[in-house]
Formats: sequence, C-alpha cells, structure tokens
Amino acid sequence: MPLSEIIKEKIRKNGPIAFQDFMEMALYYPQLGYYSSDRNKIGTNGDYYTSTDLSAVFGAMIGRQLEEMWYLTGQEAFTIVEYGAGTGAFCHNLLDYLKNNRPFYERLRYCIIEKSPHMREMEKAHLCEKVSWYDSIADIGEITGCILSNELLDNFSVHEVVMEDTLMEVFVGYENGFFEMLQPASEPLKDYLKQLHINLPEGFRTEINLQATEWITEIAQSLQKGFVLTIDYGYPSTELYCEYRCKGTLMCYRGHQVNDDPYQHIGEQDITAHVNFSALNHWGLKNGLECCGFTEQGHFLRSLGLMEHLRALEKNRENTLFANPEEAIAIHNLLNDIGTKLKIFIQRKGLSPKGLRGLSLAGVSL
Repeated sequence: MPLSEIIKEKIRKNGPIAFQDFMEMALYYPQLGYYSSDRNKIGTNGDYYTSTDLSAVFGAMIGRQLEEMWYLTGQEAFTIVEYGAGTGAFCHNLLDYLKNNRPFYERLRYCIIEKSPHMREMEKAHLCEKVSWYDSIADIGEITGCILSNELLDNFSVHEVVMEDTLMEVFVGYENGFFEMLQPASEPLKDYLKQLHINLPEGFRTEINLQATEWITEIAQSLQKGFVLTIDYGYPSTELYCEYRCKGTLMCYRGHQVNDDPYQHIGEQDITAHVNFSALNHWGLKNGLECCGFTEQGHFLRSLGLMEHLRALEKNRENTLFANPEEAIAIHNLLNDIGTKLKIFIQRKGLSPKGLRGLSLAGVSL
C-alpha cells in the first residue's frame, strides 16, 4: 500500500493528525518513508547535495577542529559520535585525514547512530576500521569527545503553529485531498515559545522542533567531557521570527527541485525546516552545555585554514584544484554558497572556556 494511503487510512480511523505526525510518517515510516526507503537521496542522482559530497576537504577541515578538541580534552581516549552519516563519505574523509595524526588516531573510536537500515548498509560497505554502529547514544556509554551532526536537525519532524488570539497548531485531515485545520496548541508548544521569550504576531506561522530540544537534552546526558558540533541550516530566534518569515521555513526537495507542498510525492521528497539555534543553546545550557560559538560554515572553514590546506595540496601535487573546474566550483560552494547558509554551532561540557580555531571569525550572538 502506498504511504499516502496509509496516512489517509490513519486519518479516516482516528481523525485529523498533527502535522508533526504527518511529517514523521512521510520521512520515517518503515520501508516507505523518505529516509527509511532505499531511494537515492544524496548527490547528482538524488534530491540534494551536502557539504561532504562537494569535496573531501570538508572532512579534512572538520578533522583539524577535532584535533584541537582532542588537545583540549587532555589527549586521552576520544570518541566521535556522528548522527546520520549519510553515504559515509564524511566519516571516510575525516578518518583519512586523522590517520596523519597517529597519536590521536590510535586513541580514537568512531560511533555512527543511523536509524535508516538502507543508509547503514551503504555506510558499512566502505567503512570498517575504527567505526561501529548504534541505534541510540545511550548504547555507547559515557563519552569524552565530540558529538557531531551534519544537516540532521532540519529533518526532524516539526510542529506547525499559527498565532491567532492564542497559539494554534496545524493538523492534517483528508477529504478528496489533504487539508489543514487548526486546533489549540498543547502546553509544551506554548512553553517552548515562553522559555525563548518569543511573542509571535497575529497571523504568524512557524515551526516548533521539540525533537531538537529532546535531542540536545539526551546527548548532554551522555557527554561527560568534550564538545557538540552541529552543522545545519537555521538561525537564532532574532532572525527566525522576523516579519518576512511569517509563513515559516518548511521546504521540500525532490530531484534537486524545491517546492513548499509537503502533501505531494509523499515518501518521495525530503521535507525540511530551519533549525532554531537559540533553542539548542537554551536547552543545552539547561543540561550543562555551554556555548563556544556560532558562525557561518564559510567563516569556519576559512578560520581552519582551508585555503592554506588547498595550496599545500597543490604544491605536493596531490590535488589539481586550479586545473579542475568542478573542484574549484565545489570549494566556492563550500565557502560562498551553502557556506553562507549552513551554520556551525559548538557547545562544550566539562571544560574551561578556551577559543576554538574554527570560531575565530564568529560574530553572531545567540
């Protein structure tokens, strides 16, 4: 049975469902959801690109930042936890770079938390040394190291809300087509806005990502000492709730085409919503995670010496950047296209405040 029919049947049986439940099913329903299926999602034949698919140097630059984090944690056993490793390209490129630092590499373990069976098998096909797979961070045990995610949180299912006389939540019904209706929002949704001191104007529609606050709370409990490195699309509250975003940030991707209709191509298109980094900071602080800094990806890569790294590769004839237009375009995109849209947010736990190299150009406040 097509996923759309399964969702229709659920609505017929139980009545309208919260948009968050619709999005969760569209993305993660077993075998049929977008991320649960064996559909090609990433790259030329997929629906979108990530930074790791553009160039291997992205993994090398993250490796540089992890080396500094290792020194700051005392050069002891270090665990990297990656949520949602995609094709495994990022892990491969990162470990390939870190092999050059033998003392670090020998003390390193790499844990991947991957809920998609198809993606897990794809990752296992070319990742073996140092890598192990888990269903939950709780299965790993206490962690000293870095928990990282790359374009993960914008795919968590979100609640859609609209401010009328009071806060209302979007529900999805079906009658000759999917339709939306409003019901009074639950207390957790109201409390989310209250804790962030957000007052939405009448008519303002936006997303609330409660799964992200649960995620940051969970990983804070597992991290004993080290860092959380989050790479994603999003803004702090001051930008996310600007008047010109009064219709929210929800977008869909299919075949590298963008649309704003989540009720078509159900299970065959990605559905995303921008991350509220102020919320990650707020719930992180409540659980012992202090803010190290927040910046654009382009600034982060420049701070870590991307251009110097490329020149060294060129000099050693390991790279043909200036003779390879595709690679040059990829670097441009990492720095200036998605490099301005993707944000880097780093938090720490159990460590005294010290500046990180990748955040030396950071200047955005949360």
